[in-house]
Amino acid sequence: MPKEITTLLTFFGGTGDLAKRKLYPSTYNLFKKGFLQEHFAIIGTARQELTTDEFRELVRTSIADFIEDQANAEEFISHFYYIQLDITDQAGYADMLSLNNELDAKYSLKGNRIFYMSVAPRFFGTVAKYLKSENLLTKNGEFNRLMIEKPFGSSYDTAEALQNELSEAFDENQIYRIDHYLGKEMVQNIAAVRFGNPLFDAAWNKNYIENIQVTLSEVLGVEERAGYYDTAGALRDMIQNHTMQVIGWLAMEKPASFTDKEIRAAKNAAFNSLKIYNTPEEVAANFVRGQYGESADGSQKKYLDELDVPADSQNNTYVAGKLQFDMPRWEGVPFYIRSGKRLAAKSTRVDVVFKKGLNIFGEGVSLDNPVLSILIDPKGGIEFKINAKDITSSFATRTIDLDWQVSDEDKAVTPEPYERMIHDAMNGDGSNFADWNGVGTAWRFVDAIQAAWDAKKESFPNYVSGSMGPVAADELLAKDGNEWIFKG
Repeated sequence: MPKEITTLLTFFGGTGDLAKRKLYPSTYNLFKKGFLQEHFAIIGTARQELTTDEFRELVRTSIADFIEDQANAEEFISHFYYIQLDITDQAGYADMLSLNNELDAKYSLKGNRIFYMSVAPRFFGTVAKYLKSENLLTKNGEFNRLMIEKPFGSSYDTAEALQNELSEAFDENQIYRIDHYLGKEMVQNIAAVRFGNPLFDAAWNKNYIENIQVTLSEVLGVEERAGYYDTAGALRDMIQNHTMQVIGWLAMEKPASFTDKEIRAAKNAAFNSLKIYNTPEEVAANFVRGQYGESADGSQKKYLDELDVPADSQNNTYVAGKLQFDMPRWEGVPFYIRSGKRLAAKSTRVDVVFKKGLNIFGEGVSLDNPVLSILIDPKGGIEFKINAKDITSSFATRTIDLDWQVSDEDKAVTPEPYERMIHDAMNGDGSNFADWNGVGTAWRFVDAIQAAWDAKKESFPNYVSGSMGPVAADELLAKDGNEWIFKG
């Protein structure tokens, strides 16, 4: 049986869609696995007027598909409580404090408290301020921790302002910034593959790697998110957070030990060496933006015709770019990234392209670049393309695939990202959460690109829905003598 984690977990936005779809099923899975047993309580809070019994019925409905033992489920649900709260009203926090203290005594929670903000980011600072001023942060417990959803700001300046607000109430090691990509099983496999195999560990550098590619492609368009998406675009919505966090695992130095402190230090060494493109010329040479047009058969409309999208929008629905790290390990090695909507295939993957090496086989025999691919979504797996002998009378080579895919049995027991992240926060493990240095660096990098784009009007649309993006994205790699591994 796993070691029980004692905690009081409060969900701000406790009646919201995320709570019902992800957070309550995730905590129920932690209960079924034994990480939550007797000494825990969960508070949901929102502006909605509900009794605790009505709230428990909401939770019961949200976990219905995961219930295997009804008595077990009812025991779990009995630990849930509800309090109506306007999070901007300072006076309302007195009732929350009273309930916190009551549950702390009832379940012997040792003053351990986690506050999960599933609310609009503009309220993060307000809630943090009142948690401290109204004495909801315990001084006699083992921990007080804050979990917050993205987006963490909309620019470096707004992110820094939010960071300053949170820092008034919480220390950096108490803040757990959620990027659910870091909770994905195959993202976490990057560390296992890289550091767990001497073959890759020794070759993870400029001497053996030609380039590294990260692709986050989507087949869907903007759908019903145009109101938000037109202010963010692929650059802010996918590059600043998800893509950069994956890059952190790929570019980091080998940590001294596999602890959250050492992992963050290693990632930050890489983030701090990231070259920021401060001029329009540098941005133009290293980044490409796109906006989708109609599909070839006319079944998909262009972005500018989507509901709530301004007719003259310059928003990017596609980004491709080259990252460079000024550190000995990666001197001269480009990291290519791309993300976009209405592309040919849905795929999140990492392709590590190794150098061809010396060809000793003579004329007429060609070697391809060995490629290690870590497939993250929608199908998890690892592929390794290597050179081998072809079946011919004379000596020739061919590329073969060493292929492993996550089995259905493995999928059935793999923790969902939110389950993993709630568990890690309870356990005090920040390895798979973004820290302020990484977030701040990513914003400075993205802001410089956005500023250059804002100053120059682009001719859109510039790629067909159902393609893999603008031709300029292929040309970006071709300038270096490279090409995208994933063709869609």
